[in-house]
Amino acid sequence: MKRLVVLRRCEPIVRFSCCGVRYGECRRNHAASTGGYAVDGCREFIAEGEEGTFGALKCSACGCHRSFHHRVQVYEVAWDCESDTSSSSSSSS
Repeated sequence: MKRLVVLRRCEPIVRFSCCGVRYGECRRNHAASTGGYAVDGCREFIAEGEEGTFGALKCSACGCHRSFHHRVQVYEVAWDCESDTSSSSSSSS
């Protein structure tokens, strides 16, 4: 799943870039060994330690590795909005 953040600025910028990665709900199947399906209900990855340590890859909420959590890429889009403001001001008159 991709998350899109749109910023409107009134300067001539056209940009589409990846701002970062966020980790969402845990998808680890705790009942896989019995042939079932059960997740723990953890809704967001919260790192247990500082970046660069082993704790940075372990979730403090559920204890699972970060790879079990849903990865969401956050994008930023910016563009020139002068044409939008001139058309909206003329249509409101």
